[in-house]
Amino acid sequence: MLKDYRLPPATAGKAKRAVIFLHGVGDRGDGGLLGIGQMWARYLPDCAFRCPDGPFAYDMAPEDFGGRQWFSLADRSKTAMLSGAKKAAPLLDGYIDQVQKELELTSERIALVGFSQGTMMALYVGFRRAKPVAGMIGYSGLLLGDEDLKTEMKCAPPVLLVHGTADEVVPFGAMKLAEAGLKAAGIPVQTLACSGTAHTIDDVGVAEGLRFIKGLWAD
Repeated sequence: MLKDYRLPPATAGKAKRAVIFLHGVGDRGDGGLLGIGQMWARYLPDCAFRCPDGPFAYDMAPEDFGGRQWFSLADRSKTAMLSGAKKAAPLLDGYIDQVQKELELTSERIALVGFSQGTMMALYVGFRRAKPVAGMIGYSGLLLGDEDLKTEMKCAPPVLLVHGTADEVVPFGAMKLAEAGLKAAGIPVQTLACSGTAHTIDDVGVAEGLRFIKGLWAD
């Protein structure tokens, strides 16, 4: 199982749902995404939050840097990134199953929230799972494997894509391409363009993400 960092439900009782955060390349599970969980916990008091480390050491920094990655970005061609996502997919899929089992939840009580490379992993794994999650949020990422999505997908949980118009790492246009790919596969998708925001998650994105997450569950 992937090493992870955890926030228990604010109510201190049994979790009734869970959000799994997937960090970007070079970050770790104890980075900024878990801070979003701390903000959301007030409004989702029965929700557990988890943020696993990517399975591999970040390969574009010194060994003592400590960052993690889901796959290497030394080659940023779409073919290479897709190959990397496929390699990491069983590890993430197994992690989701482990969280589900540990918290004694059905898969529909789990949501995925990714940032950058974490978004790539969420969108790749989430639609190919035999046991669908409740929904997914993709911040500042892109859609890999869109050419085969319609034939490979096993489920179609709803998606919220959020992207800054001034993103200098993953171009803003990636959101429109992802939206088109998801719609072509019949997947319900919402989008939010954050004006002037760079490769980060701003307050508007955090608030809209909370609205989406709350809407996934009626109770």
